[in-house]
Amino acid sequence: MRALEVFAIYVVPFLLLGLAIKLIMKRYAVDLTDIQKQAGPNRKARRVFLLGGWRKEE
Repeated sequence: MRALEVFAIYVVPFLLLGLAIKLIMKRYAVDLTDIQKQAGPNRKARRVFLLGGWRKEE
């Protein structure tokens, strides 16, 4: 029974937060392509730092 309590305390809030964000994004009709359009035309040529290393975003 202790394992279920730990699961409920540590994991369920993240699942609920993810579900809430997903519903809010659906409500306001935000899509990944819309966000990429806002980044502009030079988005493809930039270098980004991700997880401890540099990579070219394509």
